[in-house]
Amino acid sequence: MGRIYLDNNATTPVRPEVAEAMAGLLKGCYGNPSTLYCIGQEAHVQMEHARDVIAGIIGADREEIIFTSGGTESDNMAVFGVARAMRKKGNHVITSKIEHHAVLNPCKALEKDGWTVTYVPVDKEGIIDPKSVEDAITDKTVLISIMHANNEVGTVQPIAEIGKIAKARKVAFHTDAVQSFAKMPINVDEMGIDLMSASSHKIYGTKGVGFLYVRKGTKIMPILYGGHQERGLRPGTENVPGIVGMGKAAELMAAEMESEEARILGMRNRLWEGVKARVPHIKLNGHPTKRLAGTLNIAFEFVEGESLILSLDEHGICLASGSACTSDSLEPSHVLSAMGIPPEGAHGTLRISLGRENTECDVDKLIDVLPGTVERLRSFSPLYKDYLKEQAKS
Repeated sequence: MGRIYLDNNATTPVRPEVAEAMAGLLKGCYGNPSTLYCIGQEAHVQMEHARDVIAGIIGADREEIIFTSGGTESDNMAVFGVARAMRKKGNHVITSKIEHHAVLNPCKALEKDGWTVTYVPVDKEGIIDPKSVEDAITDKTVLISIMHANNEVGTVQPIAEIGKIAKARKVAFHTDAVQSFAKMPINVDEMGIDLMSASSHKIYGTKGVGFLYVRKGTKIMPILYGGHQERGLRPGTENVPGIVGMGKAAELMAAEMESEEARILGMRNRLWEGVKARVPHIKLNGHPTKRLAGTLNIAFEFVEGESLILSLDEHGICLASGSACTSDSLEPSHVLSAMGIPPEGAHGTLRISLGRENTECDVDKLIDVLPGTVERLRSFSPLYKDYLKEQAKS
C-alpha cells in the first residue's frame, strides 16, 4: 500500500534535484568555506551562489542573508538579537497570540528578564488587525514579530500593512516566513520587513538549515559566540551541503511558484468541497481565502483528532492534528484557542497540508476514506449518542 503524505507543513520530502546538488559536495567538495585554498574556495563559491539565489527571491542584498540551522534558530536570533542590541532604547516587544513557539518561548524568556511583551489578539478567522499592533506600540517598543502564514490554520497576515506601521514608528519588524518563503511572493522592501526567518525543510530541502534575513542597518547582536562567520552574527563552520541544497530548493520553488500555487489551491478546494459534502458536523478553521494554498484545518465534532489520525494512518494516509512541534501535547492548540475555539472543538481537528508531490488521486482517496472513518469513531462517542437521541426527540 502506497503512503499518501498530507503533512507538508510539518516537513517536506527532499527533492531529487536537491539531493543531487548536495551529493556533489558531500562526496568531493568538503573544504571549509572560510579557508583560502582551492577546495575551501570552491565550497565558498557554491555557498555564495545559494545566498545570491535566496536574496534574489525576496528582493534582498546578498549580505543580508545569514545562514542558520533552521527556523527556530532564526526566530530566536531575531527576538533575542534585537532585544540585546536595543536594550538601552527600550524593553518592549510586540508579537501575536498565534506565533510559533520558536517566537513565543523567546518572548516568555524575555519576560522573565524584565521585558514587557504584548501579545496582540486575532479574530475568529485567525487574522491580526494591524490597528491592534499600532495601538500596542510605545516609546519603549524595539521589536514587532508577526508571522507571515500560520503553520496550523494557514492564515496569511497583512504583513505589508504592519510593516508600514513599524517603519513609520521606527520599530524593527520581524516576520516568521517559515511556511510562506518560496511558496508565495515576498519582497522585503515592499512589505517593510527588517528581519525574516525561513527553513529549508519546508521547501523540499533538508532539515538542519535555514536563514535569517537582516536588513542593513538593523541593530542586532549574536546569540552564539565563536568565529566570525556570517557577518559575525552566526559563528560556526557553515553547513555548505545543506545551504547549497536550500538554494537549489528555493530556486526550483520560485520558478514554479505561480503554477504550483494554482495547482495546489485547486486540490485544496476539491478536498474541502468533497469532505464538506460527505461529512456532517464539520467546520473550517481559519480564513476561507486568506491562507496558504495547501492548508486545510478542519474541526470534526464528536471526534478526537488523535484517534482520527491513527485511523487514517491505517489507510496509509499521513496527516496531523496541529503543529508538529506540539503534537505530543494534550493541551489544545494555542492557535485555535486564540481564535476562540473551545477545547472540545480544538481537540477534534485535522491539519491537512498539501504539497508538490500530491495529486488529485490523493485528495479523492482521503475524501473516500474520511466519511466512514469519522462515522466509526463517532459511534464510540457518548456525546454523539446523546446528540442523536436529542435529534430523534425533535
